[in-house]
Amino acid sequence: MRRATLPSPSDHLIDGPANATWTVALAHGAGAPMDSPFMEQVAAGLAAHGIRVLRFEFPYMARRRNEGRKFPPDRAPVLLETWRSVIAACGPPERLVIGGKSMGGRMASLVADETGVAGLLVFGFPFHAPGKVAEGRIAHLADLATPTMIVQGTRDTLGSRDEVAGYALSPAIGLTWIEDGDHSLKPRKASGHTHEEAMEHAVTAAAGFVMSLEHG
Repeated sequence: MRRATLPSPSDHLIDGPANATWTVALAHGAGAPMDSPFMEQVAAGLAAHGIRVLRFEFPYMARRRNEGRKFPPDRAPVLLETWRSVIAACGPPERLVIGGKSMGGRMASLVADETGVAGLLVFGFPFHAPGKVAEGRIAHLADLATPTMIVQGTRDTLGSRDEVAGYALSPAIGLTWIEDGDHSLKPRKASGHTHEEAMEHAVTAAAGFVMSLEHG
């Protein structure tokens, strides 16, 4: 794999111990940056488990930050090449888990096998576009070989538990369901569950998945 450098310091954040056994690289979703409350909670939670976490921004999001105005997501080839560059800069792929929130995680799933990373971790996988259940984004998931954990809300409008139950997913993919969680894993108050509990469940499951790769 070719050598590469990380995005500029303004385009990435690092949490957790520098000498950690495992590094998790996380990309943001389509609409929120790498330092959104969701990404902050996930990064801090994984770091608390002794995992090094790298968050980065795709070019369009970095441009939003630098220029103070919104730009649409980059086209898929740009997103995928950004992922390849980040992976190449992160050290040995056998000690690297990639993924992220929604779009960022989906893009990671498209390069996981080719780059030889140890695992894939996605929070809120967008199995289909909003309102387009029949137009799934799942073809590549049937043959995915990289060990994978998807943390998904049971009422996620981009892939609920009932919808996902009908998908042909690779046996390499494990699912952790957050009860009554939406696309950001947030449950309704009436459910009796809190967002704090949901996030703790999500992060604990994610950390456990990463640690399990040691013996995988």
